[in-house]
Amino acid sequence: MLIENTLFGVRDKVQIAIDRIRQFEPPEGYYVAFSGGKDSCVVLDLVKRAGVKYDAHYNLTTVDPPELVYFIREHHADVEVHTPKETMWQLIERKADVPTRGVRWCCSILKEGGGNGRTVITGVRWAESARRSKRKMVEFCSGKGKSFLQPVIDWSDDDVWEYIHTNDLPYCSLYDEGFKRIGCILCPMTTNHDKAFERFPKIADAYKRSMNKAFTIMAERKKRNGAKLIWKNGDDWFKWWISKPTRKVDPDQTVIFE
Repeated sequence: MLIENTLFGVRDKVQIAIDRIRQFEPPEGYYVAFSGGKDSCVVLDLVKRAGVKYDAHYNLTTVDPPELVYFIREHHADVEVHTPKETMWQLIERKADVPTRGVRWCCSILKEGGGNGRTVITGVRWAESARRSKRKMVEFCSGKGKSFLQPVIDWSDDDVWEYIHTNDLPYCSLYDEGFKRIGCILCPMTTNHDKAFERFPKIADAYKRSMNKAFTIMAERKKRNGAKLIWKNGDDWFKWWISKPTRKVDPDQTVIFE
């Protein structure tokens, strides 16, 4: 719950989050990394309530659920939308490769490029996954001069939904269809691909087409390098790519801005 009675008195998570945002406000204002997901919606609302200077940004990946794009367009017109230089399909064809659970080059190219030299606010929370449970409220990325503030890092899923319903915040309709997270369609870090196939067949077909085009280049490259090719064609490669992992993968683990 957002209001907790503890041995040390009443703990108001909303006020604590607002105080955190005010405490670390940089002179130039925050760079709010907005994804359109429930956590981002809550954080953006908290930033507004804190009365600090900010600018909010959404990185369009080209494999975003259409409902998410429409939601942001309708309810968050003040968020700046950044369109990538290349679509996911163009990247797959140029690289003759696909992002995998181990190497997610898509994230660095399509989602995490903004905010260099700024203090970035995200909706990362410990409750989201085992990996994120090790994150800190304040973090630094010296390579790009970024610092990160996660003001709701200690909130639970129930806390997030309580805030949304209490404050009547709009949220993407996909949550009401049973989607737990609404990031990139067929992200290799998720396991609900059957549901994604059913809900977004045109996106799945686009992945297949781009991988079929990239297969010939990838196969020739492997042949030149003396590497073994384990797929027969682009369709076979695609089936391998979306197959369920042999190791345990957290279905909620996606990218930093989700």
